[in-house]
Amino acid sequence: MEPSIRSEAAAANLQQLRSDKIQILSSSPTTTGTIQRGRLKAWFVWICSSILVWTCLVQLLSVRELWRPRVVTVGFDDKVSRRTGMVAAPVVRVEAPVAVYQKSPPPVLPVLRPIRKYASNGFLKVTCNGGLNQMRAAICDMVTVARFLNLTLLVPELDKTSFWADASDFEDIFDVRHFIDSLRDEIRIVKRLPKRFSKKHGFQALVMQPVSWSSEKYYLQQILPLFKKHEVIHFNKTDARLANNGLPLDIQKLRCHVNFHALKFTLKIEALGYKLIHILQRRGPFVALHLRYEMDMLAFSGCTHGCTELEANELKRMRYAYPWWREKEINAEERRYQGLCPLTPEETTLVLKALGFDNRTQIYIASGEIYGSERRLAVLRAAFPKTVKKEMLLDPHELRFFRNHSSQMASLDFMVSVASNIFIPTYDGNMARVVEGHRRYLGFRSTISLNRKRLVELLDLHQNGSLSWDAFAITVREAHEGRTGQPVLRRVIPDKPKEEDYFYANPQECLCVNTNCQGTLFPHNSSQ
Repeated sequence: MEPSIRSEAAAANLQQLRSDKIQILSSSPTTTGTIQRGRLKAWFVWICSSILVWTCLVQLLSVRELWRPRVVTVGFDDKVSRRTGMVAAPVVRVEAPVAVYQKSPPPVLPVLRPIRKYASNGFLKVTCNGGLNQMRAAICDMVTVARFLNLTLLVPELDKTSFWADASDFEDIFDVRHFIDSLRDEIRIVKRLPKRFSKKHGFQALVMQPVSWSSEKYYLQQILPLFKKHEVIHFNKTDARLANNGLPLDIQKLRCHVNFHALKFTLKIEALGYKLIHILQRRGPFVALHLRYEMDMLAFSGCTHGCTELEANELKRMRYAYPWWREKEINAEERRYQGLCPLTPEETTLVLKALGFDNRTQIYIASGEIYGSERRLAVLRAAFPKTVKKEMLLDPHELRFFRNHSSQMASLDFMVSVASNIFIPTYDGNMARVVEGHRRYLGFRSTISLNRKRLVELLDLHQNGSLSWDAFAITVREAHEGRTGQPVLRRVIPDKPKEEDYFYANPQECLCVNTNCQGTLFPHNSSQ
């Protein structure tokens, strides 16, 4: 009996185990499916969340890139500073180009200077005359005059009647809000006169031209008393109305502050200018060649070397068409031998080769339309195949808003010239001198100031066979060893301000570490 009972119990247990196993096996797929679906759902949510986060991050980075202001960062060589006592030579690094050229809000609001409070002696209205850089220097001078006369300055008007016929207003070229804010601790600047000074109320401002190259004394003694009677004075000519030398240090430093800090181009101009710089620097080092062989300069100066008889007559007719160009009958060859003519494109080609530039040199022509167009550039392009202009580097639609606005186009050339590795002007006009001054201020960047009087002699000797190429090249280099933008004293010629060094080409008072420039600029380094 006992074995039988055991076998029945064992059989019952076995049956129970089978039932439990069947139950477990039958319930297993349901449980496993539930677990897998839960894991799939978690993975799906994680993947979607990751995609969403990365998409948002990419969009934020794109928006940041569009809003980020384009800057040129400058590093300085401490060795040069310690040796010369001057601002040291910079290493220029240009950031990525701005993709959009429309005005966008800056990421950080600038810290405004405290407002200078003073009793204004009247309103000064100025109409600048000439091209972009002549007007730029004039604006600096007029701000300075308004400061030491305690005047309220109206936002300057730009020349619209000259040869260039550019209808641009101040705010089309310069950032007017930055201009006003950056000078608020010096003078009060307004956009318009109070209504009581309008013609509708019968008011008539005194219109006059201040004497050229005038001192602080002239303005204090002869101009300031006029404001007590007239309240508003309109200077309708502003070129070179303040002396180069003999002014207090604070006045000279204010001229620099306006030039290097207050006069900032609009965002539209800066964006396109920095794009040009980036394109050029991406291709390697480059020379900015200010080839001032343009119709207005040739007509004004009376220089016709290299022109046909038909072209010479055309230039003469143009000179007579503008009454404010005083000299009419000009001996072109005599002026050329005096070094008073811009070099021709063909002469410039020979000089560049003599200075050691080869056919691998990248040259940017920082000029308007060359007189004679591409025909006159053929020799230069043959010798230097990497010669470019802004019209070759930018799409036509990018320049569409700049066309017929010579001052805005000149602003692009100005930016590129300041940023170039080497700047070479073929004539010492306003752009050449103002760019040279900027390059000095940024660390004495290399600027080759051509000795045109000496070059004309050498060019003629070489071209008539009297001077071999090797002798020509050696002599050209020797003639320019001390003309590369290094620290020098500004040359002063009493009673002949037109012949002395221009303040804006060498603002030495703003280049010294100490207030006394005589300790760092030595007479033997003079530009004479």
